[in-house]
Amino acid sequence: MALPIDLWLIHPEAEMCDAFRDRFEGLPRVTVIQSRFEDLPPHDCFVTAANAFGIMNAGIDAAVVRFHGDELMRRVQARIMDEYLGEQPIGTSFIESTGTAGYPFIAHSPTMRVPGSIEGTDKVYAATWASLLAVYRHKASSQTQIETVVFPAMGAGFGGVPFLEVARQMAVAYRHYLSPPHRMDWDMVAGRQRAIHYDGKRQVSR
Repeated sequence: MALPIDLWLIHPEAEMCDAFRDRFEGLPRVTVIQSRFEDLPPHDCFVTAANAFGIMNAGIDAAVVRFHGDELMRRVQARIMDEYLGEQPIGTSFIESTGTAGYPFIAHSPTMRVPGSIEGTDKVYAATWASLLAVYRHKASSQTQIETVVFPAMGAGFGGVPFLEVARQMAVAYRHYLSPPHRMDWDMVAGRQRAIHYDGKRQVSR
């Protein structure tokens, strides 16, 4: 059973925020905020749409490091070297403490190995799903709870994924988080596969 979280979806552009509102319509505990990372109010966990090597010197990752300090990036990279032998796979995520009061955690969640297009793939879904699972595991095992989780538009920057498709894949991941399967069979798998890769009757990712 999924543990409840408050989901904040942020982006500085109105078009992306409109896409979030469209694709997440009807899903519970979702707030869309037109904002830069630097202007966010206190929250429990920010999800970094990262690369596989923890090099956080561009885009929103650079803003995260400027806010929390270079030591955060060094700790992230140390964990990638220790836990993933130097390359964190897409579809994994880990929670790291920031040491900053009011903003205690990030989730490091690669959307790509190195900066470049991920359009036409399911990597936005995979990174969002991994982030939600990392928060779930933390909530299930830690006394320091995560209640508010902030997501940027995963894959919309260097990844080049169109805004509506970013929001669609992220919303599918959140729906799957809210409604996990009660049994494993091929009907369930086929339904989940279609939800991830099709927009209506049109295949949009592989």
